[in-house]
Order: sequence, then structure tokens, then C-alpha cells
Amino acid sequence: MLVSQILSSKAVDDIVTALPSITIEEAAGMLAERRIGTVLISRDGKTADGIVSERDIVRQVGQRGAGCLSDPVSDIMTREVITCTRGMRADQVLEKMTEGRFRHMPVLHEGSLIGLISLGDVVKARLMELAMENDALEGMIRGN
Repeated sequence: MLVSQILSSKAVDDIVTALPSITIEEAAGMLAERRIGTVLISRDGKTADGIVSERDIVRQVGQRGAGCLSDPVSDIMTREVITCTRGMRADQVLEKMTEGRFRHMPVLHEGSLIGLISLGDVVKARLMELAMENDALEGMIRGN
């Protein structure tokens, strides 16, 4: 299955972005309010300047205390964002996420953000793909 198919199967495909100048507390509020695990940091809404996850925020609070919540999110964001394209296969994306130990990946087309997929999205797509393959094999064995 391709990333483009995963994107088209998602119920919500909006990309949540925030400016690098928002505070860590504001980022945490966005994550909680929207019930999401990550926010893309972007100055223009088209490029990924960074990414911040719930884990990033929890780590900072655990290391530095609640005082860090007033710091800009740019202080803790991951700056080297791993991305994928619409034409990549789900197994390729799954491999990148597993190797990098992250759960969200922005999707780019011609350098611009077009979506965000999660580990859950990719696993769901792979399970659907495997179920279809299983059904096809069972059909072949039965002679259907």
C-alpha cells in the first residue's frame, strides 16, 4: 500500500502546524485540545521546520521542571524531520519509523506538506493489506 492510499483513507487529513515561537505550554495545549500526539512546527505552514511530540514535552518537564513550559517550542523541537512522499510504500515508512523510534511522519509533495501519517495509520494499512492477501490466497487454494 502506498502513502497516498493511507492519506486518502484517513478520516481527518488536516495538518496541525504551529509557529516556532509558541511556548511549550501552548504546544501541549494544542495536543491535548485536538487529541493528537504531535504538532509540526512551521513558519509558513508549507514546510516542516521541526516537529514536537508529547514525548518531547514530557521529557523536558521531567528533566527541567514545569518552568520550561514558558520556553519557545523551537528549543525542544526535532529539527531534522524525517519525511516521506505519496509514492512510498507503507513497509518503507514503517521501517523508517521503527529505525528512528518515532510515531509520526510528515508527507511532502514537491517540497510542501500535504499530510501527516502516524504509526497507527501505517500499521492499520499493512493489516488491511495482509488481510486482502490472505483472502486472495485462501481463494486460490479453494479454487475460487
